[in-house]
Amino acid sequence: MTLSTPLLAAAPLIAGLMGPAIVGAAPSEPHVESRPIVRSAAQERTPPVADIVERVATRSAADQRRVLAYWTPERMAAALPIKLLDELHKTLDGDGLLSGLSNRTGLGAAPELANGVTKVTPRRQSARPQTTTFGSRWVTGGAVAKTTGRVFLTLDGVDFVCSAGTVKSANKDVVVTAGHCVKDGRGVWAENWTFVPGYIEGGDRPYGTFTARRMFVAGPWSRSADDSYDIAMVALNKYGGKHVADAVGTQDIAFNAGRGGQVFGFGYPADPPYDGERLIYCAGRVRDDPHGATRDQGLGCDMTAGSSGGPWMSGFNASTGRGTVMSVSSFKYSDDRETMYGPYFGDAAKALFGTAERA
Repeated sequence: MTLSTPLLAAAPLIAGLMGPAIVGAAPSEPHVESRPIVRSAAQERTPPVADIVERVATRSAADQRRVLAYWTPERMAAALPIKLLDELHKTLDGDGLLSGLSNRTGLGAAPELANGVTKVTPRRQSARPQTTTFGSRWVTGGAVAKTTGRVFLTLDGVDFVCSAGTVKSANKDVVVTAGHCVKDGRGVWAENWTFVPGYIEGGDRPYGTFTARRMFVAGPWSRSADDSYDIAMVALNKYGGKHVADAVGTQDIAFNAGRGGQVFGFGYPADPPYDGERLIYCAGRVRDDPHGATRDQGLGCDMTAGSSGGPWMSGFNASTGRGTVMSVSSFKYSDDRETMYGPYFGDAAKALFGTAERA
């Protein structure tokens, strides 16, 4: 039994991801080798409320212009998925999710090609939202089509794609996503972090492009990439003089809610048979991790790389597209590709959110 994380998409894929950074994505801080902090399982499962690690991203107008200029339509369109990483390898490498990939097999980057044309299998689609689906295109519109978006970021010189969603916050600037979409476990922080709400096929950005101001992850994720804490909160800069909440609206967010129940999960999967261009959703009842390896809950879902960080909502109203965010897409077990797992939003997530909405 092994985990497979993260559900990222990257481009370009190059041999030796831990080597020199490619043009335009030089990390602002060096990677520092360090030994893992030894903690008991109980300590990792119950971190102090204030156990938060943060990074200042872009604040000055010049920094924002640089990041916005980096994500050209060509760079966004070139984001190719990489295969899911094996949790065992991540643990052995120790430093982060990207460590030591240059000599691994099975890490193909591109969708299957036939005569030079990308093959994308048509996905399920229904005019009426389904209460149980392993992956269908969301065509109903509503608030979720605006509040969910794609994330573009650079980790150690490689461009990646994730998903995220806006949540109601005091500063009107907070989005929630997966921890590995912000920081590579014990490794580097993301650079060029940008959120495109309501992303539309073909690279259209109908509501603008919002850069990160400050990024927050839980201590257990930053120290040891603990999947139970694969959560991040990001405070965004304004775009066009507007907070993201004013531009697209928000979803409610809840902590320490009851486990189980009906959930709708959203994201932009980019690994075949998906192509990252359309908002996809899964729906069904969630269940606890049957292996007991995490506090996460599982949702029947065949979404692939690129969907990481996409919001899961309870109490979802398909007519209005509104619900309450209670988790995000995080990982899959390598022997069960039909179940997506998302971290439980407990006290650690609540502390992250409280810090981010005051940022």
